[in-house]
Amino acid sequence: MTDGFPNKPKILRGAFVEFGLSLPPLIVVFQFNPVQLTRNRGLTFSFPGASNGAGSGGSVERTLRKFHGDKANANLLNLQKNQLVTVQEQTIGFDIRLDATDKLDDGDGITEEFGVAPQIATLELMVTPKAESLIGAAVSALFGKPKGFSFTRGANPPLVLFIFGRKRVLPVNINSMNITETEFSTHLNPVRATVAVSLTVIEGGSVPYSYTRALTEVMSVLNLANIADVADVVIPG
Repeated sequence: MTDGFPNKPKILRGAFVEFGLSLPPLIVVFQFNPVQLTRNRGLTFSFPGASNGAGSGGSVERTLRKFHGDKANANLLNLQKNQLVTVQEQTIGFDIRLDATDKLDDGDGITEEFGVAPQIATLELMVTPKAESLIGAAVSALFGKPKGFSFTRGANPPLVLFIFGRKRVLPVNINSMNITETEFSTHLNPVRATVAVSLTVIEGGSVPYSYTRALTEVMSVLNLANIADVADVVIPG
């Protein structure tokens, strides 16, 4: 069935996908892409020998004033050479919207019976230790536990990939998940819900993160196409 627009571009959808083999496999493709993403990265600045007392940044501030006031050190390059920075992990927050209306109109049997409960259940399992998986434990008991492999990987939670387009494939920890169910079927299964999630990106040398970091650097290089715009910026001599 076509919507009458053969040249309509395909819209990619974001998703959470569990990294690695487990039962049940955990995959949630976003029914609607988030309206907005909030990304945050904190930085803490310090200097060698300067103390950072709790609730007081006085030592660092005095050091900054020293660099500013000392003519021998009153240049930004010397400040940069001595200043230390601690970069915090990136955090991401957004809302996932779930709505059973379209599938109910299409007569989908699972949706008619359970609404959006299967998607919510999968999201909940993404923050539940794998050792608590009843299905995984049953399969492991049925087939035994081969050396070096288990369907229930200890008490650790699943490792989740946040996929948002071709340029962002990020391993993340889900810090929090706030589920708001807003409408229900006659069987009291949710048919509409919003899930607010907060993520921390797991940075390092993993393949997914390295891939995303490489593409970020490529995007920065492409920004050089706008270098002519610097002519409109006033830079003091």
